[in-house]
Amino acid sequence: MSDECHLCLLGLIVLSSLLTGTSGVDETHVFISSGEDVRLLCNNALHDCTSTVWIYNRFRDSAAVELIGLGKKKKTTERHERLSLGSDCSLNIKNISTEDYGSYTCQQWTDVKGEQQGPDARVYLHVLNVSSSSSSSSQTEISAGRSVTLFCQLYSYDGGSCDDWMRSERIELFWVNQAGVKLTRSDSRYQILSSSHHCIITLNTTLLNEDHNREWRCNVTQRDQVKNSVKYTVKSSESLCFLLIVSLICPAEILIILKTAVFAAPTVTLLQIICARRAGRKDSQHPEEIALNTISK
Repeated sequence: MSDECHLCLLGLIVLSSLLTGTSGVDETHVFISSGEDVRLLCNNALHDCTSTVWIYNRFRDSAAVELIGLGKKKKTTERHERLSLGSDCSLNIKNISTEDYGSYTCQQWTDVKGEQQGPDARVYLHVLNVSSSSSSSSQTEISAGRSVTLFCQLYSYDGGSCDDWMRSERIELFWVNQAGVKLTRSDSRYQILSSSHHCIITLNTTLLNEDHNREWRCNVTQRDQVKNSVKYTVKSSESLCFLLIVSLICPAEILIILKTAVFAAPTVTLLQIICARRAGRKDSQHPEEIALNTISK
């Protein structure tokens, strides 16, 4: 009877670990933006890193790739130059790209017995990337009156439905304006769409004149805590062109004004007044007088 109880208890422990998904594995989530550097901690590191192994999986069913073997970097990997092992056995990756998302597992192995020491330490790396229909960078130059679509995607390891995974981990992806106010579908100016199969949310809007230098941000939160944020800046081609023309007409004045204010409505008005007066002054002078004034200045 006692043996049967022990077997039942063991069975419950195994079943519980399977249901909870822990199975003795230490798991953490790291959210990073494209182009940044990241440091993935190894929470099961021993006194040195000669027993440390880092393994990478992009998908749940993909083949594992060994990045670090017993403290030494594998030169056969495609991102060999961007990887390094920290003094605390952490894995450092430079210039993160959307291809770097996935599962990174830190293990400790004894070289003598060939046995694993302790549980796995797994890090899920999520890469946040923002682009637009007109540019792949985080800044674009576009004319007022034209439509622009911004894409915000969270590249994550877990397969299947993005909605299910984000719901279980309490992860949310959304757009905010410059004031940090969340944009919703109720705002008639914006059309916001999300995909249930890919962790992506799009923002479509028609640009206005006052949108020059405006920023929109895509935020990702986990359990109501902001984990990462990527901004997108719009540059108005008309404003840049206007300033270029003005600088040719009255270069001295524009340099002084731009030091104090940029693209503000009062500044534009002041520029127009100065240029108009200067143009009128030149028209009233003879060519010899204009040349003399230019030299004396």
